[in-house]
Amino acid sequence: QVQLVESGGGSVQAGGSLRLSCAASAYTASRYCLGWFRQAPGKEREGVARIDSSVMIRYADSVKDRFTISYDYAKSILSLQMNSLKPEDTAMYYCAANWGRDHCYSFDSENFNSWGQGTQVTVSS
Repeated sequence: QVQLVESGGGSVQAGGSLRLSCAASAYTASRYCLGWFRQAPGKEREGVARIDSSVMIRYADSVKDRFTISYDYAKSILSLQMNSLKPEDTAMYYCAANWGRDHCYSFDSENFNSWGQGTQVTVSS
């Protein structure tokens, strides 16, 4: 099974930026559904952004116009550029994938069958 490894988390002040990356460990398919999720302490995991091979991109309302998801197909690296960070963005961030599927349809976690270990993002006020 393809493993996903996140990097790029850290601590930043409100208004700052971070870029998360998620690298796949092996060959990946030309059809894909990829996403970023986050989970804050005491809260449920929520979808942040997703992208699929039909070139459909969706964002959670809370991050729209601040976050940008992208996928470098040649390098099999999924990225999340996070700008204008807020304290409420503090969470563990996870990348997720479903290789062989060209539509995500929703942020339902059942649409994804591979998950990374997570990278912590902390935004201070």
